[in-house]
Amino acid sequence: MSSLVVEGEVANPGPVDFNALPLRQVIVKETEFAQPDGKFTGAYQYEGYSLYDILDKIVLKKKNQDDFPPIIDLYVEIENTKGDKVVFSWGEIYYPINRHQILIASKVRRIVPSKTKELWPLPTISKLVAATDLFTSRNIDSPVKITIKSLDANYKIDRNTSEMYAPEVAVYNHATKVRSITDNKMQGIEQQYNTVFYGRGMGIHGTSPFKGVILKDYLTDFLPLNPDQIKRGIIVAAGMDGYRGVYTYSEVFNRNDQSELLLVPQKDTKGQGAYMLFPAMDFFSDRAIKVLSEIRLIELK
Repeated sequence: MSSLVVEGEVANPGPVDFNALPLRQVIVKETEFAQPDGKFTGAYQYEGYSLYDILDKIVLKKKNQDDFPPIIDLYVEIENTKGDKVVFSWGEIYYPINRHQILIASKVRRIVPSKTKELWPLPTISKLVAATDLFTSRNIDSPVKITIKSLDANYKIDRNTSEMYAPEVAVYNHATKVRSITDNKMQGIEQQYNTVFYGRGMGIHGTSPFKGVILKDYLTDFLPLNPDQIKRGIIVAAGMDGYRGVYTYSEVFNRNDQSELLLVPQKDTKGQGAYMLFPAMDFFSDRAIKVLSEIRLIELK
């Protein structure tokens, strides 16, 4: 195990005390990004320290606290001894229905096929492991630094207008607009997700199902799967009222659990906009963006 420090927008930066943390387990099918369908390299059971637990005692000190107090625009950069960096959203760590899926692994064993008896190569050093990723590009060796950051973006906050309505969702690849989703113009196979819609602050909002199109299916032609973006890309979803949430590119395009983001039409619904974004993977409803007006891909440096 390499020593690990936490820094960034926190009031109590410093080293991680692994001795104070419980051990967690995940199972992972390691698969490199390769065309057309990836390259499988082994199946493992990892044991180690959950990123959820590591950051649980951290006191946040958001740079943009005065302008935007919600924590859903936070993300976490993790760097290893080689200088490689990968990113996770705060919601990806703390909001999922299935928690403790991101580990700093200290132990490993193979999951050996009963018939072939194939023995995959065993890792020998500590490793960052993201169990819900399809392509495991974010699983980097020897992580040594965790940096917590908030989204560096300017959105005007106005949440007092009940009649607000956004007739268009603009999709950007960095600063370039690549598509526009206009009112009543969504196409694709409709999915229905039954849910208990429960907020971290306001509690229960309802139990009605959401119907819409899986977001990645609607955007894949414009923001295709890319190994660098799997590691370093974030998706910003913003409402007309300035409310915004951060997802990682991997959360949107690279899942292995079929818990997807849904683009939900809200035609003629006051205070909703033409579309909203529903995160099926989240326990809390906070990253559901109403009056959705913008989706933007940003690849961090």
